[in-house]
Amino acid sequence: MQLIRCGSPGNEKPGILAEDGTRLDVSSVVDDYDESFFAGDELETLQNAFKNNSLPKVYFSEHSRLGAPIARPSKILCIGLNYRDHARETGSAIPEEPVVFSKASTALCGAFDSLILPKDSTHTDWEVELAVVIGKRASYVTAEDALDHVAGYALMNDYSERSYQKDRGGQWVKGKSCDTFAPLGPFLVTRDALPGVAEARMWLSVNGVEKQNGCTSDMIFSVPQIISYLSEFMTLLPGDLISTGTPAGVGIGQNPAEFVKAGDTIRLGIEGLGESEQTAIAYTPC
Repeated sequence: MQLIRCGSPGNEKPGILAEDGTRLDVSSVVDDYDESFFAGDELETLQNAFKNNSLPKVYFSEHSRLGAPIARPSKILCIGLNYRDHARETGSAIPEEPVVFSKASTALCGAFDSLILPKDSTHTDWEVELAVVIGKRASYVTAEDALDHVAGYALMNDYSERSYQKDRGGQWVKGKSCDTFAPLGPFLVTRDALPGVAEARMWLSVNGVEKQNGCTSDMIFSVPQIISYLSEFMTLLPGDLISTGTPAGVGIGQNPAEFVKAGDTIRLGIEGLGESEQTAIAYTPC
């Protein structure tokens, strides 16, 4: 099943994307795709109702804005240098343990929203990534049991302002957390509907020129390993978002390096998780 949220920013309603492309509004039976939704049995109930064709026949317009397919999570966690070819292009050694950093949850936005370049941005970069949404509280889980804690998967672009990340000292979070730096979706695919996530092709282009072309099979640490590892250090809550790393081809790895400019269009996709597109605009004061 493919979960969507439609509406203006801050006013999204939950829905389901049907196989024929129609957008079913389920806001009369589900409040939102948030921690309480994933923590209980609402997802299973919704799946059963959808399969049984017993949901109200209320639809969103096909032109309605697609927001992030989950409500703002308690945390967004990310894994750096998790693809062998990306580690090589940055001149980094293969990590012995997952490289963990966070993004502010306020970076979350819709898959087709504009990318707002930060004030004085000079090195905004792109990263196509597989994102995992936690479906059940996880603390000290084993890799063997980790997938039981997954609600589903989505496409994400882990944008980075490299100058903030590398030249301003401290944690990477400063270069990862600007508004619109975590476009998610267009939809969340429930885990039962996407068994082949470990071998999914992923790609990204800028202004029609392909920059990234990889596969999730090139991950150094798998999704179960990542979940297990993170759960050693913190409790993962239902609805939490984990972005699992990017393959080679990021802007800073180009020769010469390339970064996003106002007017650029970035398009990306992962097999089974759809495609998204962001057009970059310059920051303007409110």
